[in-house]
Amino acid sequence: MDKELFKRDPRDFALMLVDDGIIDPMLLLTAALNWMSTDEVRDMLDANELSPRFSDEDEDDGEPDEAQEWYDYDPDC
Repeated sequence: MDKELFKRDPRDFALMLVDDGIIDPMLLLTAALNWMSTDEVRDMLDANELSPRFSDEDEDDGEPDEAQEWYDYDPDC
């Protein structure tokens, strides 16, 4: 194992473990998530635009969409 890489950049060392087939990616992911606090996981997901606020799904904001506004304005339209 590359002890110098571990000292210099443990993130790259961890990725090397996966790239070299020494550890399964899911095992490393699980280990990392178990080590992190819930706030750290939330921040990481948000920083990488993986949190729900970056979802493409339209959430119901209580406002009518454009089609509903036109229908309300003129149902025959």
